[in-house]
Amino acid sequence: MEYMNKYIKRYWKPFITAIFFLTIEAVSDLLQPTIMAKIVDVGVVNRDMEYVLHMGMIMLLVTAFGAVGAITRNIVSSNVSQKFGSELRSDLFRKIQTLSLDKINQFETASLITRLTNDVTQVQNFAHRMMRIFVKAPILCVGGLIMATILSPKMAIVLAIVVPIVALLIALNMKVGYPYYKKVQKSLDKVNGVLREYLEGIRVVKAFNRFFFETNRFENANQDYTDISMKALRLTAIFSPAITFVVNLGIIAVLWFGGISVDNGNLEVGKIIAFINYMTQILFSLMMISMVFNMFVRARASVERIGEVFKQKNDMVEKEFDCNIYKDIKGQVDFEEVYFSYKGYSSEPILKNINLSFLPGETIGIIGPTGSGKSSLVSLIPRFHDTSSGVVRVDDLDVKELNPKQLREKIAIVPQETKLFTGTILENIRWGNKNATLEEVESVAKIAQVHDFISSMTSGYNTVLGQGGVNLSGGQKQRVSIARALIKRPEILILDDSTSALDITTETKIRNDLKEYSKNLTCITIAQRITSVMGCDKVVVLEDGEVVGLGTHDKLIEECDIYKDIYHSQIGKEAM
Repeated sequence: MEYMNKYIKRYWKPFITAIFFLTIEAVSDLLQPTIMAKIVDVGVVNRDMEYVLHMGMIMLLVTAFGAVGAITRNIVSSNVSQKFGSELRSDLFRKIQTLSLDKINQFETASLITRLTNDVTQVQNFAHRMMRIFVKAPILCVGGLIMATILSPKMAIVLAIVVPIVALLIALNMKVGYPYYKKVQKSLDKVNGVLREYLEGIRVVKAFNRFFFETNRFENANQDYTDISMKALRLTAIFSPAITFVVNLGIIAVLWFGGISVDNGNLEVGKIIAFINYMTQILFSLMMISMVFNMFVRARASVERIGEVFKQKNDMVEKEFDCNIYKDIKGQVDFEEVYFSYKGYSSEPILKNINLSFLPGETIGIIGPTGSGKSSLVSLIPRFHDTSSGVVRVDDLDVKELNPKQLREKIAIVPQETKLFTGTILENIRWGNKNATLEEVESVAKIAQVHDFISSMTSGYNTVLGQGGVNLSGGQKQRVSIARALIKRPEILILDDSTSALDITTETKIRNDLKEYSKNLTCITIAQRITSVMGCDKVVVLEDGEVVGLGTHDKLIEECDIYKDIYHSQIGKEAM
């Protein structure tokens, strides 16, 4: 994968350093059986204790060098792998942030979480093993073959038979195992997806007594993950013992033919011991190679999954930031012959031929049946999506020509689905302006009609919220979300059905206080309740993605049948 080149260039020097010390460790391991053979065949056979002690000291020194190499290699490899994993995870997170919503929606949320966590960990662990085992194993294998051949060329024939068979088994393991491990990661996505949905909707699950249904969903996903994991692990259960069996047959052959050679006086006992040690090292190295190849198969699947995110091209062109353009933005918004459809979902446009103009200081209401395109319309202003055709302008500037990050500094949004974050209420409100003073926070909280509620809490603004603000009611979360938007002091304020969980009295108070606050900004309100837009300077009525009414409340009551129907149905219900 091309994205890995960045990390290779950055970490190849410490990687080579780790390999250098690993080589010292491996060479030390390879020298010891030969030294042991000399001790037995020369020192022990001739009863030369001086020679035994001399070679023993050399063996001890070699072991010390190997230990130093192992310790240094371990420190370097751990340091490199941890930094690599951290950087890869951060880069992947930043990549996701830069993608447009259209691109992000191509991946399930649970899948992105798995790629950021489990997949990155798989790649990180493989990189760590590369510097600890994967390189050492081939050195031991090749070195063991060379040293064993030097000891006894005739006995090396056994190795010439055993090693190719083992190599074939490893190759088969890789070929058969890769598809399974790719399925394992996808199954893990499903497990995470079911778990995430359950935890996010736990109140709904309890309210509808659907615990057993959700339990079955999780058990099915978990069982699928277990089944595919077991299939993958069965491969290891088959191939690893098979490799061990083949190598052990080689050791038996060495003992058999070695014993005959010793009886015939053609081979010393020490060389047999050394040869068996080398066979054991080769066994160990081949087993390690097999294990690393299993890890490689899993890491390869993870590398590809991570690469699928990195190779996504952001189709939303971002222009360079020019402070002179943005500092004078007043908040005028124009839609000129706008058509829009969600990519990959429907060929039919969600919005059709939209021509609207919102001026600074105006309050604009947008109303219409569910699915009429209200939220889609306002999502084009901060460039969450780009138009399929037509132009959206802010102060006569095409938003496609503006930098989204800087454009959004001028816009504050209270989304339809309220989202708060773990932390204090003060921290959540300051999301809109991290430098806001406590007085400024209290001021916008009063406009949002949430100050009295916060003050009544034991810790006040320092009250810690659970994940998603679970310890607040829906209305309380909406009001905190409104305060978070107001603290930003934007030029364009978008309220996307942000008072749906509030009673009429509280909503009216917020509307009245917002009139003073929004004197110099463009305030756009999306609502289902007609009482939320009746007092707006301009009301837009949408149906099936088209503007079917535009004007004040009084004008629309007279001229727009859809608005009139909404008015009479809702006001009639309230009167009852």
